[in-house]
Amino acid sequence: MTRLAVLASGTGSNFEAICEAFEKTPYYPVLLICDRKDAPVLHKAERRGVESLHFPLPAQEREEAAGRLSRLLREREIELIVLAGFMKVLPPVFVKDWKDKILNIHPSILPRYPGTEAIRRAWDAGEEWFGITIHLVDEGVDTGPILFQNMFHRLPEDTLESLENKVHRLEHLYYPEIILKFAQGWRRTK
Repeated sequence: MTRLAVLASGTGSNFEAICEAFEKTPYYPVLLICDRKDAPVLHKAERRGVESLHFPLPAQEREEAAGRLSRLLREREIELIVLAGFMKVLPPVFVKDWKDKILNIHPSILPRYPGTEAIRRAWDAGEEWFGITIHLVDEGVDTGPILFQNMFHRLPEDTLESLENKVHRLEHLYYPEIILKFAQGWRRTK
């Protein structure tokens, strides 16, 4: 059994997709860590019976907080960390400590548009292709080895909102699948 921890900051739609996809597998998330005490994802974890903790990573003590987080994850015997809308950059010491055990999903076709507001920035730039990237986390911002990408062509009738919805559907469809494959030993990188 692989013990999963999910790190999230927001509404929890990817967290829910992961929980639903893993309900009858040995890979069900056992812990949710959220850096925002008012995030809706905390309530979703509670409803699903997943232990949830508010764990801020303040900028002024990032390294120390990351050390505490790492100890907490080890105490709970976490084997794989999944970022699902987690809006903080993890400190290098934490990433090194969990090398090749942290997955992230990003709403663009990396290496284009790393960081925040990726869909909006691609829209504003007039991009024709949108999509998702699932990658291992390294010390950079959305620079880790790519495990999977999927994209679609922008249609003339698309709006920013419709493109965001399409990207989120891809996230919910493919992220659980790739997490499961990765947990079972798959390591395809591009």
